Amino acid sequence: MTTEQPAQGSGQSAGCPLSAAVPPGTTPYAYYARMDELLTLQHPLSPADTEPGFIIMSQVKELLFKLLHTELTTARDQLDKDRIDAALWTLRRSARVQQVLLVSWETFSVLSPAEFAEFRDVLGSASGFQSAGYRRLEFLLGNKNPAMAQPHRDTAGHDAVLNQLHEPSLYDAALALLARRGLLTPDDSPARDATLPYRSGEDVEEAWRAIYQDRPGHHDLHALAEALMDTAEQFARWRYTHLLTVQRMLGAKPGTGGTDGVAWLARISEHRFFPELWSVRSAL
Repeated sequence: MTTEQPAQGSGQSAGCPLSAAVPPGTTPYAYYARMDELLTLQHPLSPADTEPGFIIMSQVKELLFKLLHTELTTARDQLDKDRIDAALWTLRRSARVQQVLLVSWETFSVLSPAEFAEFRDVLGSASGFQSAGYRRLEFLLGNKNPAMAQPHRDTAGHDAVLNQLHEPSLYDAALALLARRGLLTPDDSPARDATLPYRSGEDVEEAWRAIYQDRPGHHDLHALAEALMDTAEQFARWRYTHLLTVQRMLGAKPGTGGTDGVAWLARISEHRFFPELWSVRSAL
């Protein structure tokens, strides 16, 4: 029986207590999660009582975007390796993250128009539309549009957004799996442009229909289809709740990021990830 050796240069073994590395002036908990730094990152620009909460919850959403991106990337990579059970378990975790994201809108929705107006001017042109974390999620799920990378040019997040645009999406991985299972003809193009939206069409819908109509024969792919639908539905709920929250706070006023506010949100709330999984329901 061999014992696992610590990685060279790690500074401590996997079983070494964290407390041994904690510097003076903090606790192991604060040091491990960098809580002292995290709690210094809120800097309200107005005297409004509600602005600190707005900043904190905006930061919470960005952290959740990062966690969700990590989980969905893991699921995509697991599908690439035909590890469907592992991908399903990962998507189960990601669904819980999406639920927390959805609930996060509740803290914004209780802001009255007057309370939001007390600090809205200090936002200037700042808008969630400029979130690089959310844009990466859109691209990872297959909603790719190169123009949507432009708002991030000359920013620290631009490379990450652009790289995501050029990576295969989660839906790309799912459809490639269907092709390996013989339910779709393989994409024989020598180098598919990953910046284009995922493969779509009647053959894709037909592949999903075959899975739904033979659930016993495709039990793992059926479970995957429903897990992807859970992901898509949660995103649709998140967008619609965003729309309602903005309607409640702003009415029909323009958005801070230069969009036409509610009208723009209403349009994007109609978008659905993995569209053939939605349309196939009419054919079953």
